[in-house]
Amino acid sequence: SEEILNQLLDGLEADGVFTHLGIEDILQRNQTRANKARATIDEVRMKGQRASRLMIKRLHLIDPTLSNQLGLSSDSSGPGETHSSLKYFELCSH
Repeated sequence: SEEILNQLLDGLEADGVFTHLGIEDILQRNQTRANKARATIDEVRMKGQRASRLMIKRLHLIDPTLSNQLGLSSDSSGPGETHSSLKYFELCSH
């Protein structure tokens, strides 16, 4: 939902992944919720694995049910879990 996306973006700003201007840019360039989500995933992926792990953790905190439905793990200690979660975001962005 739009609310979950906004909470995710706010959390990523708090984590230092995005600046306020970066978030505004994503929201202004993309009109639909799906495009905003795709742009968020793309921007986070470009920032590397740390940013991707932070996004996965934030999503799990905001909506554990959605996170589990997507097969994402908030536990970054296991390389297999993190790798498969990051792989999911790679597939979603195409």
